Amino acid sequence: MSYVERKSVLVIGGGSVGTIAALNLQSGGSTDVTLVLRSNYNAVKENGFHIDSCDHGTIEGWRPSIVRNTVPNIIEENIKPYDYIVLSTKNIPDIPPTVVDLVQPALPSTNTHTTLVLIQNGLNIEKPFLESHPKTIVLSGVSLIGSAEPSPGKIVQDDRDRLMIGPFANPNLSTSSAADDAAREFVELYGKAGKTDCKFSPNVLHDRWRKLVYNACLNPICAITGLDTGRIRLADGAVDGLVRPAMREIVEAARKSAGVELGDDVVDFMLEIDELWLYLSPSMLADVRKGSFLEFENLLGEPLKEGKKAGVAMPTLEVLYQIAKAVQWRTKEQRGLVQIPPKRKTEK
Repeated sequence: MSYVERKSVLVIGGGSVGTIAALNLQSGGSTDVTLVLRSNYNAVKENGFHIDSCDHGTIEGWRPSIVRNTVPNIIEENIKPYDYIVLSTKNIPDIPPTVVDLVQPALPSTNTHTTLVLIQNGLNIEKPFLESHPKTIVLSGVSLIGSAEPSPGKIVQDDRDRLMIGPFANPNLSTSSAADDAAREFVELYGKAGKTDCKFSPNVLHDRWRKLVYNACLNPICAITGLDTGRIRLADGAVDGLVRPAMREIVEAARKSAGVELGDDVVDFMLEIDELWLYLSPSMLADVRKGSFLEFENLLGEPLKEGKKAGVAMPTLEVLYQIAKAVQWRTKEQRGLVQIPPKRKTEK
């Protein structure tokens, strides 16, 4: 029997999405997974993950091959370059460190070996990496999953994992065949355990604009109103007055700015993609409730910018963006990142 070398995968971000990704990759038996954790590191180091998953069942005390709380510096630590780096953190460019700075220790700018996989939401997320790592293959991961981490190290997945993988266009590479091959190999590794639906998708731009119909609309509207995906559909006038107009603006922006046709049924599909009775809290609503920073620039700011550049009127998205920006400022003040003048007493 011939020996097949296992692939090395570094997953940065062990929240609800990254942990399920690490679990799928490790369970397939062809990868050694290193998982970088932050706030939940101590809980996982001591007890492992407790996972309740509609795909994997109940798993107690699970850990991947290696768990650590820092991104490996492969040069200083004399680590062989990883075959794949999966970035599954929130992408919040207005809060340091940037995603490029975060990955840099494990991915030198001159890299030509490691493939970078961005399982992150939003538009134009690849552009900083195409500038900083011009010879690196960068893959898009569009994830459709219902999962949450209600407490450190406890992962609840109540909607199946569906992941679409495809290569971002990279003008710095002479051919796209290597990127296609890397994407197809990653799909095989991710789905090898047979517990997930992971597919190769060559039309990355279509995938990302299509998900924005949900993420640029329902996500911030739920966060701002404090209503989950079921209650927002029950609330008087919210769907017809807020959600549908926002979604139609994204559909038009996709068509005019990128030539992406999303289909006549995409608005109804995204409205009903979550069963009403699940009462799911989108990630942005969960972040507001936890007092965390919002991932709004790539979800709202970038499609808004692209649509307006193409001449699309986007009044609903404009208001949502400005409110999200104000909410972010509030969190920055609470975290001591902005200073305001002290309150003065009125002279009588």
